[in-house]
Amino acid sequence: MRKQQITAWVLVLLWMSLIFYFSHQPGDTSSELSGGITETLLYILQSVLPVTFSEEAMHTLIRKGAHFFVYFVLGILTLRALHSSRIHGASAVVYALCICILYAITDEVHQLFIPGRAGTITDVAIDSAGAAAGIALYLLVSQWWRKK
Repeated sequence: MRKQQITAWVLVLLWMSLIFYFSHQPGDTSSELSGGITETLLYILQSVLPVTFSEEAMHTLIRKGAHFFVYFVLGILTLRALHSSRIHGASAVVYALCICILYAITDEVHQLFIPGRAGTITDVAIDSAGAAAGIALYLLVSQWWRKK
């Protein structure tokens, strides 16, 4: 195995570990973290824009946006790792998406066993959309880079 290949897969595993860490937090801890981010963002937005935002709606947006983002990054890292393993084309895209979706499913099942947390199909869908968007961006940037 080449050093680049090992590094690529280690990054995937580290990112998955980060997702697991956040998923393993009890509901109140997770809510506290996203609530703090929400309060800060609301303060900034309301000091710049002459409109008010619902704290509850913003909190939901932050939480769901976090799901999308972490799987967006996972999609990119997974496709990069597959490419470093010399798996390309449609196979790499399908494998990357399957890995991300399977991890999203296991992540949501894991949350069923954490106090104050719930695993939902909606979150799996958001996670999957994030992974698909990350994979699509990786493909677009790769194509642009090759043409350059």
